[in-house]
Amino acid sequence: MSGTFLGMPTAPPRGAGNLRGEEPFPAAARTELGNTQMRRNVGKATRTIRNKRLQVTGELPDWEQLRSAGAAVKRDVMARLPELLEQFERAVTERGGHVHWARDAAEANAIVTGLVKDTGADEALKVKSMATQEIGLNEHLADEGITAIETDLAELIVQLGEDRPSHILVPAIHRNRSEIREIFLRSMPGVDPGLDDDPTHLANAARRFLRERFMRARVAISGANFGIAETGTLSVVESEGNGRMCLTMPETLITVMGLEKLIPAYADLEVFLQLLPRSSTGERMNPYTSMWTGVTPDDGPQEFHLVLLDNGRTATLADEVGREALHCIRCSACLNVCPVYERTGGHAYGSTYPGPIGAVLTPQLAGMDTGGGDPNSSLPYASSLCGACFDACPVKIDIPSLLVELRHQHVEEARVSAEQLMMKAASTAMATSGRWTAAQRAAQLGRLLGRGGRIRTLPPPGSAWTAARDLPVPPKQTFRQWWDSAEGRAAIDDAHREGGRP
Repeated sequence: MSGTFLGMPTAPPRGAGNLRGEEPFPAAARTELGNTQMRRNVGKATRTIRNKRLQVTGELPDWEQLRSAGAAVKRDVMARLPELLEQFERAVTERGGHVHWARDAAEANAIVTGLVKDTGADEALKVKSMATQEIGLNEHLADEGITAIETDLAELIVQLGEDRPSHILVPAIHRNRSEIREIFLRSMPGVDPGLDDDPTHLANAARRFLRERFMRARVAISGANFGIAETGTLSVVESEGNGRMCLTMPETLITVMGLEKLIPAYADLEVFLQLLPRSSTGERMNPYTSMWTGVTPDDGPQEFHLVLLDNGRTATLADEVGREALHCIRCSACLNVCPVYERTGGHAYGSTYPGPIGAVLTPQLAGMDTGGGDPNSSLPYASSLCGACFDACPVKIDIPSLLVELRHQHVEEARVSAEQLMMKAASTAMATSGRWTAAQRAAQLGRLLGRGGRIRTLPPPGSAWTAARDLPVPPKQTFRQWWDSAEGRAAIDDAHREGGRP
């Protein structure tokens, strides 16, 4: 009997774009912790959203059942993703839309740029979109001579300030109104020089700036909160109305959507339109929910293009444990309850996706280079594993377990790490009584490094541990030494007498 070797299947490629920082999380977090203004701003904002969320979710007696229903729908989507994507493509095409498939950030950017250039426009309006931030679309368009104009207020603040988003839902959460006023005065063309930091006045200044651009726009670019495989319908939820303007006024609409944003049927929206607003902004419903299906003659954009983005999602789906991260609906509830995020802010994560879900999703999408000090390999450790993110997640993503799994993968894939060397040394020392006694005596030398009962700095490779946490100094005596001492024997005799033994 003869056979033909077909070879091993090729591993799906990882994603690229704004999915990797410049330094590991501990170093970046240390820098951010020194920014007291940022910490005050983020702390105040997350506490406010957190309290609102608790109030509105407590109103629903079936909140837990809704969470379970959302999780079940997302599990079904992941199990049938290829089939649902083909159904979705057919539905969009039948209703006049054009579907483009992008394997990675470079392909998606090239497709969108080509579509914008085909219209002859040199600027494009933007609806808030995590997918386009992920692929670095604004930067790519700028390199091609096309100006992207963010229309979401928080995104506009970030863009005018030449800053980076620090929160999935509230990108400018690290800015207060005084800082926003300074950004507007410095970077917003035509702004009133007498502008103060009253929130209403700041919002009006942004409206005046954007109004002219809405009226002249020929192209808009959006993301999507949900894509419905059954009908080919897309949906965007937002709070300001800027999205509705972008989705209806230009001649051409381009939507970039991650593959995982699908839901099977229109009826499934009922679940997610209850989960999303309550979990994200603490509102009972979103002020604006826009839905569109293909092209409608003489109503809205007459040219619609949908770019379906992979960029590491297939690689994530291939991980039977890690694929749960693709259930995320980008509500950011996990960020608002995370004690680590509240103190470091979003920039320390170095990715478009900060916070607990970012610490899971970023290494899944872009990978962890375990041999080269990749900043992504530090993200699974950016958590106290307190479990608050799991309790808050509207689709019950077990983020703490995913973080532990990623830590396991990181250790398994690392060739040689300080942790492995220390564990091997501990195993050797514990193998015999004599080695263990000698190791305990040697460890007592560590008392020379202690101050105030703690050791805060060790030489390499122990420095990898003390960079993030300290150690208690070793005791003066081992337990066996204490047991054999006069003090120990007296203590044991006292214990015997208290227990009624002779």
